[in-house]
Amino acid sequence: MNVSERLKIQRHEVPALDAHHRAQCFEEVAVGFDEKTARAEADRCIQCKRPLCMEGCPVSIDIPGFIRKISEGDFPGAIERIRTTNSLPSICGRVCPQENQCERVCVVGKKGEPVAIGALERFVADFERRYSLPVEGVKVKPSGRKVAVVGSGPAGLTAAGHLAQLGHAVTVFEAFHEAGGVLIYGIPEFRLPKAIVQEEVTKLRTMGVEFALNTLVGRTITIDELLADNYSAVFLAPGAGTPMFMNIPGENLNGVCSANEFLTRVNLMKAFDFPRQQTPVYLGQRIAVVGGGNTAMDAARTARRMGPDKVYIVYRRSENEMPARREEVHHAQEEGVEFLTLTAPTQYIGTEDGWVTAMECQRMELSEPDASGRRRPVPVVGSEFTLEVDTVIVAIGAKTNDLLLHTTPGLEAERKGYLTLDKATGMTSRPGVFAGGDIAGGEATVIAAMGDGRRAAISIDEYVKEK
Repeated sequence: MNVSERLKIQRHEVPALDAHHRAQCFEEVAVGFDEKTARAEADRCIQCKRPLCMEGCPVSIDIPGFIRKISEGDFPGAIERIRTTNSLPSICGRVCPQENQCERVCVVGKKGEPVAIGALERFVADFERRYSLPVEGVKVKPSGRKVAVVGSGPAGLTAAGHLAQLGHAVTVFEAFHEAGGVLIYGIPEFRLPKAIVQEEVTKLRTMGVEFALNTLVGRTITIDELLADNYSAVFLAPGAGTPMFMNIPGENLNGVCSANEFLTRVNLMKAFDFPRQQTPVYLGQRIAVVGGGNTAMDAARTARRMGPDKVYIVYRRSENEMPARREEVHHAQEEGVEFLTLTAPTQYIGTEDGWVTAMECQRMELSEPDASGRRRPVPVVGSEFTLEVDTVIVAIGAKTNDLLLHTTPGLEAERKGYLTLDKATGMTSRPGVFAGGDIAGGEATVIAAMGDGRRAAISIDEYVKEK
């Protein structure tokens, strides 16, 4: 098939569950490609001489290579190509914003729709799971060096996998009782089934990676104690789990919570299955989610599945400015979430006994673009109105926890608590201590955090060998 014939093939969209059905359950929304559709979509790739898609991938997957294998029907070969640089393909294929990364620069997309790279990655990863293809263990002999990884989110898991492949003995320290970090407690089951994350963790265990759960580094054990315990290096990837609020009146009312707390209770503690599971979660009948990012969409869509009368997204800019993925916005709207854009809360109103009953809002309009090109929301005078709500979930971002800074002498931070790093190596101000992901000022995406983990693993390998 020549290039012109490939360019005539229309993009194959990933099928999804019926919106009415999925809004009432936690089944995975996207169904995924079958083998015939995957091969047909792979045929759209024109195998560029300079694959810009690889440059757009934070972990530099051989995208043309694995897609060519799919087109040939060699699915085991495709997953082998992916796993040379990406240890979490089942996860990336589901939650990474490919439309802003590899697919954004796809050459085919310049004349039409880009190749569905994310969907193809998910297909081969699911093929690997379905047929239990073996995962190769450590490639080299043991180095005799121990490395500690703090946090089991995407950056930590990626670093652990690469370090294990390089022959190092790796222990991952996780504060919660399950490994997976934000993949487990932050992303809902209907977007990323927990069984998939658990299988990826199991693969790491087969490679020799050990997990120390219920261990809060900085409290249970310090970084200095780890280094004194013959760990040659430490990689810090605890994420950014401290929620941010707007500091407006009424935020302390009962019924107002952060998206971090709500999603952690529902996802990690299985509160959606109360009372069979013993963790309850308070949820009223009229719910407002404040924010316009992926976390806001996750919170709103999770709340919608728990049977309230109304779920609102309240966002101060327009829908076009929402940082959430277009797919997530579209799915939320299909599932019955109502969007109140160009709207900002100014205070929460409650009863005498401290329960939220309403949210006072103000209409906004966008200013002319500033020097950065961003349009700032400006309040519209006299546009105040009241929205009746009995639950408010605040999803306007999160910041790093400063526990590690307070308990680690010599560890320095920059603005907003992000750790000071050597940009080339990822090493912090403490020799032998590296960092990546959100705590290092990362882009707050799974694949970007994985890129940090992979780069840090290479630097750590070089450091411990020199040491």
